[in-house]
Amino acid sequence: MSERKGPVLIELEGAQGTGPQDAPPVPDAPGLPQGQAMQVMATLGARRPSRLWRLFWGAVLGLSGLVLSLATWDFVTGLLTTRPILGWVATGLVGVVLLSLILIALGEAAAFARLGRLDGLRREAEAARSTGDLAAARRVVGRLDALYRGRARLELGRAELARQGAEVFEAETLLTLAEAHLLAPLDAMARAEVEAAARQVATVTALVPIALADVVAALTANIRMIRRIAEIYGGRSGMMGSVRLLRAVLTHLVATGAVAIGDDLIGSVAGGSILSKVSRRFGEGVVNGALTARVGLAAMEVCRPLPFGEGRRPGVGSLVKRALAGLFGQTGA
Repeated sequence: MSERKGPVLIELEGAQGTGPQDAPPVPDAPGLPQGQAMQVMATLGARRPSRLWRLFWGAVLGLSGLVLSLATWDFVTGLLTTRPILGWVATGLVGVVLLSLILIALGEAAAFARLGRLDGLRREAEAARSTGDLAAARRVVGRLDALYRGRARLELGRAELARQGAEVFEAETLLTLAEAHLLAPLDAMARAEVEAAARQVATVTALVPIALADVVAALTANIRMIRRIAEIYGGRSGMMGSVRLLRAVLTHLVATGAVAIGDDLIGSVAGGSILSKVSRRFGEGVVNGALTARVGLAAMEVCRPLPFGEGRRPGVGSLVKRALAGLFGQTGA
């Protein structure tokens, strides 16, 4: 008899059939998304360099300016000696560069003055509201009216404020009228800027998987947002003013813990369940967008010439829902 060849099936008692459906699910990364890009940006933006580093960079800039100035002087004087025509052309170009630097410096100084004027108005309004000083409130409203003179969008509000303000004899009521007629349209424009920046940061974080790209996008979007908010409220800033505003806003947020992720933020982003239904990358985008909205609201408080009255401060939750609605599913539901 020939030996039989082929597969042999050996049954094991008690063995259970298993398949892919029985495999355990792949665990997600531990914890909820933390908005790493905004956390890094806030930490870097709020951190002040040490005195030693400031001394070092000041010395480097001073030495670089000295070397550049001497090299330019030798270059121009040499050209004037050997090639007078080219020397005068170089002299004219150097003059244009120096004039441009002077104009840039004057623009930055004017930007700081505008920001200081808004800050002074806000302090005077807070003092008038706390003391109930009607004369001080009228001075604040007068300065506010002068600040927005010439804006076509606010002409009707200015006229209505002038008509109703003459009949008001309480500081709180007068400041409330000014807020309603002059600042309400500007608040709407500022909220639109915050929503646009939140959408941009959320989209870049979710769709661009490049290291540090989300941090750079968050930094540039937040600087642009803060600068636009300052312009809306009448404090148009230059580059240095924008950086200073960003640092002031982020320092405030870090000091108060507003850049930390808590249940209130998770609840504001679609009821706290959206982050468990999408990928972690999308979750990071949503949280970064929400933190950008928080930065925007803080910028509104810093740049606004009047403090928010009762019930007028926008809520983070509603702002984030409007900004991210439809971006990652029904976020605004």
